[in-house]
Amino acid sequence: MRPLTAESLRGVWATLLLPLNADDSIDFHRLEAQAATLAGTELDGLYAHGTAGEFQTLTEPEFDRINDVLAATGKPFQIGASHPSAQLQLERVRRAAALDPGAIQVILPDWLPLNDQEVLDFLRRVADTAGDVPLVLYNPPHAKTRVGPELLSRLAAAVPSLIGLKTAGGDKQWFEQATKSGLSIFVPGHFLASMSLLGAHGSYSNVAALSPNGAVRSSGSLDVERRIGEFFEQHVAPLQKAGLSNPALDKFLAAVGDWADVGTRVRWPMASATQGQVEAARPVARGLLPELFEDS
Repeated sequence: MRPLTAESLRGVWATLLLPLNADDSIDFHRLEAQAATLAGTELDGLYAHGTAGEFQTLTEPEFDRINDVLAATGKPFQIGASHPSAQLQLERVRRAAALDPGAIQVILPDWLPLNDQEVLDFLRRVADTAGDVPLVLYNPPHAKTRVGPELLSRLAAAVPSLIGLKTAGGDKQWFEQATKSGLSIFVPGHFLASMSLLGAHGSYSNVAALSPNGAVRSSGSLDVERRIGEFFEQHVAPLQKAGLSNPALDKFLAAVGDWADVGTRVRWPMASATQGQVEAARPVARGLLPELFEDS
């Protein structure tokens, strides 16, 4: 596909989630069915291998096969090449670039923290390896190396192919500083409406895990965002407090939304939500958020 730019990277994007068998192997038939469903939605695009995609658990053959499924959807797509190892991530970038995605998402190497020069050296080599495919930096709150607005602007100036940031966002002051970078800033789906008013440009959306089309149609609604917050407080926050991981929470949302056969299972050693928790949350979600489920 045509490479994305900081100006064209916009909207609501959804991730592929791994449907797992009882032995933790990926059920590729279910994955292909999920991808086909997402291809028919109003989403601006699809991606794979973020946190919700359990990228750190993948073998290299699994990584490549998922990329093939993603590229075959016909939707605009981005590939996450993230890996805690810089060396393995560089190889993932090389293979991902061969599929001509709109962008490649990368993290900073994640065992030891990097100094600013090391961050710059890393992104420059990744950019060289990606060639004409632009980069999106994924810098979540749990990253070993946090990139603040000042460093972000320096990176954007030094690495022209860096077009976007995937982040948890921040307050008005944070956005005023971060947007000076000229990058496209993507935030969590359940904050997209309010953070768009501060300067966010789109979302790699957890709300799309609950309802792909609903996430698109409600993306600008502060009222829907408020009610999503109510649902999260009632049914997601307790799972977080119990220690469930972000992949487990996104699969929980997909099971509640019931738009594809994803399942709640996440790879060992992470714990999963139960079917009972899903069934308890489903009527609450549909009662609080009927706009998200107009297709079903």
